[in-house]
Amino acid sequence: MSDSILKALGLEGHPRVVKASEAASRGAHLVHNPTTGAPIAGVTLDTAASYDATVAASVKAFDSWRSVPAPQRGLVVRAIGEEFRKHKDALGALVSLEVGKIRQEGLGEVQETIDIADFAVGLSRQLYGLTMPSERPNHRMFEQWLPLGPIGVISAFNFPNAVWAWNSMLAAVCGDTTVWKPSLLAPLTAIASNQIADKVATALGHPGVFGLVMGTDAEVGERMTADPRLPLISATGSSRMGRIVGQVVAKRFGRCLLELGGNNAVIVDKSADLSLAIPAIVFAAVGTAGQRCTTTRRLIVHESIVDDVTARLKRAYETIRIGDPLADGTLVGPLINDRAVEAFERAVKEAKSQGGTVVCGGERHFLGGRFVQPTIIRVPASNRLPISDEETFAPILYVFTFKEVAEAVAMNNGVAQGLSSAIFTDSVRNAERFLSPAGSDCGIANVNIGTSGAEIGGAFGGEKETGGGRESGSDSWKAYMRRQTCTVNYGAQLTLAQGIRFE
Repeated sequence: MSDSILKALGLEGHPRVVKASEAASRGAHLVHNPTTGAPIAGVTLDTAASYDATVAASVKAFDSWRSVPAPQRGLVVRAIGEEFRKHKDALGALVSLEVGKIRQEGLGEVQETIDIADFAVGLSRQLYGLTMPSERPNHRMFEQWLPLGPIGVISAFNFPNAVWAWNSMLAAVCGDTTVWKPSLLAPLTAIASNQIADKVATALGHPGVFGLVMGTDAEVGERMTADPRLPLISATGSSRMGRIVGQVVAKRFGRCLLELGGNNAVIVDKSADLSLAIPAIVFAAVGTAGQRCTTTRRLIVHESIVDDVTARLKRAYETIRIGDPLADGTLVGPLINDRAVEAFERAVKEAKSQGGTVVCGGERHFLGGRFVQPTIIRVPASNRLPISDEETFAPILYVFTFKEVAEAVAMNNGVAQGLSSAIFTDSVRNAERFLSPAGSDCGIANVNIGTSGAEIGGAFGGEKETGGGRESGSDSWKAYMRRQTCTVNYGAQLTLAQGIRFE
């Protein structure tokens, strides 16, 4: 299976991909299938010298790419999107193979890349600036948005294709080049994705727009964040990683677009339609085996219905099909590696010691390996469970109770992260309170849908320890450009602003 997928994507014989059996002798990084634990292939990593050469090539490509009219840059991105359509099935399968997402989620991730390419094509004709009235006669004042430079993109394992696309497709139409450092847990998807984009751009006369570097933090990551040739670093990962990246980039006065941790909550009001809420909660809590930054980790339920909601969720969890993510009908695959399994077990143990009650799950799955049981834990009557303040990247759902919606909103906001949030309610008043300035403090706030599965049309990101960055839709393109205010004097007199006379 793995050989046919690699072959379909042109990775068989790729200069950076070696057979698993040859990885050790060639000093390559070995990539494992989280479902079976078996090696898939090896990939060669960058050195300081090869990293420097890739960034230098990106700088050189930017010098010409920035002068290509934006609508023409959009045509290149459109061609890239069409190429991803052709490779959707194989690339989606590679995502499943490499990180353990079920087939539908792998395909959905590649569809996000296709969708953001379409979005970027339209955007290439809409990079609008404003015209402002000047206080001086015979003057025109306006602002324009110009290409920023080579963009450094650092992505995490759980979205090995889409997050790069959110950044690189928008950066491309904005006139920027991209240097991508993917997670070493998912380098094959990165090689395949970057190769598709680079081949299209090169065939259309624009080599070097899409660059790829792979390596350890010490060899590549630290160089990247400290590199003044990269005016923007867009980094997706943990809040701990974001603190490090943010400080290093700030020290050189660069820009950061940080998309970091989430500890997302769903509020279930007493008026909620449970036939809507239950399936939404299940998908958001166990999808990608709980390894999404938008995964629902805290469930805040009105005290009058909490027993009913918990019982319904338990019955739903009992029907979840766990297994090979490439097999038809599988809904939950494995965790990414042994450390993730250990973190899952440690969190469950901590929850029990802190007074939590395991409703279902809580252990490794009988399949063994990196499979675990999706878990529901009732929080004690005190509504305090310290471990729930942490983001454990695993399918653990903590169930809290509330009396009044204001209390539930305070609980939603009472964690360090601020990415995604949701309320299920049939009360217009409660829905609007949740969306008001005194409501959810998250970057994403939903009514009667879950916390995960965001569309590309809206800006994606969150507040507090989530980092404050915004990617994908809306006006997030502005992060990849530099704003310039311009004033033109078309008269014959020099007039100073604020009425200043200097004669």
